[in-house]
Amino acid sequence: MSSTVAEKKQAEPQVSEQEAREVAEAAREKEWTSPSFMRELFGGRLRLDLIHPYPESDPEDERLARQFFARLEATLAKMDSDRVEREQEIPEEIVGELKRIGAFGIKIPKKYGGLGLSQRNYVKAIGKVTAVDGSLVALLSAHQSIGLPQPLKLFGTEDQKQKYMPKLAAGAISAFALTEKDVGSDPARMTTTAELTEDGDAYVLNGEKVWTTNGTIAELLVVMARTGPRRITAFIVETDWPGVEVTHRCHFLGLDAIYNAVINFDNVRIPKENVLWKEGAGLKLALVTLNTGRLTLPMSSAYGAKRALEISREWATERVQWGTNIGRHDAVAQMLGSMAAGAFALESVADIASALADRGDVDIRLEAAVAKLFNTESAWQIIDDALQIRGGRGYEKSSSLAARGERPIPVERMLRDARINRIFEGSTEIMRLFIAREALDTHLAVAGALVDPKATAAAKLKALLGAAAFYVWWYPSRWLGWGRWPRYAEFGPLAKHTRFIDRASRRLARTLLHSIVRFGPRLEKRQAVLGRLVDIGAELFAMAVTMSRATALAKAETGEAPIEAADIFCRQSRRRVKDLFRDVFRNDDTATYRFAQNVLNGEHLWLEQELPELLD
Repeated sequence: MSSTVAEKKQAEPQVSEQEAREVAEAAREKEWTSPSFMRELFGGRLRLDLIHPYPESDPEDERLARQFFARLEATLAKMDSDRVEREQEIPEEIVGELKRIGAFGIKIPKKYGGLGLSQRNYVKAIGKVTAVDGSLVALLSAHQSIGLPQPLKLFGTEDQKQKYMPKLAAGAISAFALTEKDVGSDPARMTTTAELTEDGDAYVLNGEKVWTTNGTIAELLVVMARTGPRRITAFIVETDWPGVEVTHRCHFLGLDAIYNAVINFDNVRIPKENVLWKEGAGLKLALVTLNTGRLTLPMSSAYGAKRALEISREWATERVQWGTNIGRHDAVAQMLGSMAAGAFALESVADIASALADRGDVDIRLEAAVAKLFNTESAWQIIDDALQIRGGRGYEKSSSLAARGERPIPVERMLRDARINRIFEGSTEIMRLFIAREALDTHLAVAGALVDPKATAAAKLKALLGAAAFYVWWYPSRWLGWGRWPRYAEFGPLAKHTRFIDRASRRLARTLLHSIVRFGPRLEKRQAVLGRLVDIGAELFAMAVTMSRATALAKAETGEAPIEAADIFCRQSRRRVKDLFRDVFRNDDTATYRFAQNVLNGEHLWLEQELPELLD
């Protein structure tokens, strides 16, 4: 083994599963000082007052946003995405124009040179970009959603803001460097270090980060590094400092012009004043930043779904097979109906999550995670259906379509670009675990010691007494309650769905408790069970906000069309919820897990026989 490899092996923290969990748990936001619709929903309470009436926009923010959107759409009209895909570069003239119109400082306050728009209109702007080019979305959102502007706005000192915000607003591109070769959702294994110098004036940064979006062109980075055992700190790093080197540009299935880098840090000296927030608070900073940062993906997914719907509707109208347009055939009509209803729901989920973030008086950590989970998964299906409806033309590249005289509709590129959304900023699987942990928080606070194998007998007895006192009231209240007619009559034709959500939320709360009782300490390993419970909550949230938005739109200007869209979505969502409830305890999880372990142990290598060798 070479000395370099040996040193790296020695530097890698030896972290047990328990220690990794403790690091992640320490970074959690444990207090709930503000209300949360999703927290209440998982607890069996339907707090419609938090989302209904549907929140209105600030008129001045809307006026400024319209002005910016006009400039943005004019710039987007010049985008040649086939050229971007071919050259794997975003044209300099496009980037320059985006800088001139303020697209790199949409949420940065005006006093620092930004546009000062709301979160709601920021994600709408990114949505518009999504409808044109995915690589451009990556550039703008990685800079503003998780790059330096967001954590600097939340945690930066005034000196840091004065120094960096004007640069960022003017187009100094930033990136967020967390992931390492062996570190994704398990930050306890982080090997990048930052050691305080003897004089205490600076830190010396060493390590390597991978998959840093915007990393090849960024001027400023937020870098996470270990500053001690179980201490991870966030730093502002300027890429022109000695020791910062981009060693590789990564290329992927989609987002052909994404500027994604492997970055090496070799004895990079960071002034002490470039610590973001405080030493040891890096993971918590990242989690809080992502509460709003990951709201970009839900709206990006919504606009991708809207574009897929537009493409499918037009094709299903003009394409004729067997004497009629294909939209008249039931198989295609069923897809179109689900796509349209789903697109409306996705936009509703994304919009209200951002509206709640703008309000500032609610805790959105669950809403943001649920929006990310639900929208990215749903949009993938909608875009896949669009490709299916387009058939061979959906699978063919737009450049090839154009070369033979057909309209260059880039559905296959949309599908490739959208696939990363189920991985970006927390994969679907990690999102489900994160949401499940928060959903179980009330029960773990009351009776956590009962399912903790490390708890003492005294702690278990205390928890038992506390649980008895709590559940003697809580459990019956999750059975009692009126979720039938005439309640929620203000929703008109949608009232029946609201009543369903009321009843289902109480059932969800009971089922969460039943899962704790049934599985005990093993529940954290039953990720498929937890995933179903989370998906039920996500469906109920999507139904609730879709009905609230449809009701508001119907009253305002668009008549009954939104009601019809919401009704179809809720009908389909209710079927999914019923199936999920059925499968919580009646499933094949244990048998499938046992089979998977046998596969891992090599007992089914016969399935892989007769495969030709691949080139290394």
